[in-house]
Amino acid sequence: MRQHLLLIEDDARLAAMVGEYLQQNGFDVSNAPDGLSGMERLGQHDGVSPDLVILDLMLPDIDGLEVCRRIRALGTPAAKVPLLMLTAKGDPMDRIIGLEMGADDYLPKPFEPRELLARVRAILRRKIDTPVASGNVMRFGSLEIDRDARTVSVAGAVCELTSYQFDLLVTLAERAGRVLSRDQIMEAVRGRELEAFDRSIDVHMGRIRAAIEADAKDPKRILTVRGVGYVFARQQD
Repeated sequence: MRQHLLLIEDDARLAAMVGEYLQQNGFDVSNAPDGLSGMERLGQHDGVSPDLVILDLMLPDIDGLEVCRRIRALGTPAAKVPLLMLTAKGDPMDRIIGLEMGADDYLPKPFEPRELLARVRAILRRKIDTPVASGNVMRFGSLEIDRDARTVSVAGAVCELTSYQFDLLVTLAERAGRVLSRDQIMEAVRGRELEAFDRSIDVHMGRIRAAIEADAKDPKRILTVRGVGYVFARQQD
């Protein structure tokens, strides 16, 4: 079955070009010309959420950051849909804010359709691939990571993480006690086929800490090793 992509883009010419290209490469694509209509279309494709949303930052009604925030705040399965944000050229702050609000990846404009396709496929692979490890549930004191259900909880309370953040956490937890560089983390999660924003890992780690740590400013689980990367501590609660 073809995967469904929702493109929220007000530039009709760009939306038509991107939509046609993605359809030629095996996807069903629907387009919404603004943020509010995009929100309305979530769940309208045969009654299920799209497999991925491609979200432009600059929209005529509400901007892409606000759309991203609203999607992540939904009390439905649509809140976990992967988001690829299209950002203005050369504006790293928008990228950082987008990642902090829950976007899974970003692509600056103008872009090559082939790169967009590669990023879409990479995100969808992360969504469906199960990390290889023994057992389905990892427990570290009150922290529980269920790889099959793709859920994380602390003392029974569910933690809200994006698909990418879940995979980052699993990557670290499976290698508890081992220091990983940013390059090693990105290679384990998404491969080396795409050029990543240098600080995107740091942004996502901050979001993960906010979700699982008692005090994100004084983390006990995910520790920074200055000049190297990160390590998941082995200690129990």
